Amino acid sequence: MKPIVAIVCRPNVGKSTLFNRLAGERISIVKDTPGVTRDRIYAQAEWLDHGFTMIDTGGIEPKTNDLLLKHMREQAQMAIEMAHVIIFLVDAKSGMTDADTEVASMLRKSHKPVVLAVNKLDNMRDVTPIYEFYSLGLGEPFPVSSEQGLGLGDMLDEVIRHFPPENTLDGSDEQLKIAVIGKPNTGKSSLINRLLGEERVIVSEIAGTTRDAIDTEVTYNHKKYTFIDTAGIRRQSRVDEDIERYSVIRSVSAVERADIAILMIDAQSGVTEQDAKIAGIAHENGKGIIIAVNKWDIVEKDTNTMKEFEKDLADVLSFIPYAMTVFISAKTGQRIHKLFEAIDIVEENQARRVATGILNDVLYDATAMNQPPSDKGRQLRIFYMTQTGVKPPTFVIFVNDQELMHYSYRRYLENCIRKSFDFRGTPLKFIIRERGVLGERFS
Repeated sequence: MKPIVAIVCRPNVGKSTLFNRLAGERISIVKDTPGVTRDRIYAQAEWLDHGFTMIDTGGIEPKTNDLLLKHMREQAQMAIEMAHVIIFLVDAKSGMTDADTEVASMLRKSHKPVVLAVNKLDNMRDVTPIYEFYSLGLGEPFPVSSEQGLGLGDMLDEVIRHFPPENTLDGSDEQLKIAVIGKPNTGKSSLINRLLGEERVIVSEIAGTTRDAIDTEVTYNHKKYTFIDTAGIRRQSRVDEDIERYSVIRSVSAVERADIAILMIDAQSGVTEQDAKIAGIAHENGKGIIIAVNKWDIVEKDTNTMKEFEKDLADVLSFIPYAMTVFISAKTGQRIHKLFEAIDIVEENQARRVATGILNDVLYDATAMNQPPSDKGRQLRIFYMTQTGVKPPTFVIFVNDQELMHYSYRRYLENCIRKSFDFRGTPLKFIIRERGVLGERFS
């Protein structure tokens, strides 16, 4: 699990600019994953070899009767609770406001490390505007300019100084962890209750009954599993967009801790773009994915119903063709045993290692069947491939020129590997490296 950094501020302070600046190019790389990154709800970032997850909380308006702003405040509070470090962004040009004071009070009560960043300092030689922010009682303010990228290094040095030790993040528990994710009211808590055989998690028809991620240990066929149930929130017409943010933020934390994600989809409402956003979190984090189509018992069916639903899944979730799919009913227990079978298969496939010799036999056959691409008279030469890691299975491909490895040809090689070895349910990661060159490119 990576440390989580929440960026918190009142509206119109420049948070989006800072978020995009820290995320760098990753924010715009959406070839495989629609929705999640593009909506800037969260992103992966790195500083001095320290990877971390950033969460965009939305601007906080501490005192408001507006329903949407109230929900934004609740969402920010949720992000604060799950964060390891908080960046509190204030505006040097407008100066300290009552809203800043209220947010600072909220942050002090959280007892989390807070890094105070004073934004819009376009002249770093004159930091006089930062001094009034000492009165917030949050320590030394760091002058930054999100727009120009100034002062961010010192701020990030302070952020990573507060990261907990890696061994406390990853934990020593080897027990398989499965995050149950999905939109509100898809049956996540009902599934946990069915697995337990008891009403341990409160189930309600109102989306949002569960407020916190809950870890539940389940024993099935003498094997122990830890299920992480994620929460939804109460649905109201004016906050539909904000509900998506809640769903995603809840899922980020759970997926980070898990080995496998079960994406719950309501069979009655069908697969949606919001399902794709949530699935994207697991995909981007390299987790195993199982799609559990719930409430299948109450869907009117004919001989083509399942095939049509599977086609819809393939269309909307095209970026995770490797995911396993199980049609279940959490309420009646229908096909729950199939879910455990899928979990065991994905767990095994995530940890699968392929010997270099066998891997290169597949690579040789693949390049013989479909020659590597060329550009302007220069052809891609692939020397060899080796597996360097698991969870997810990770492969390094040595080539003569990284630029010639087109995305479509990398996908072709991935498909050849999947046909030769059982990697159902798990993404594969490829590192393209030029032979004799230290630099490497992730895809």
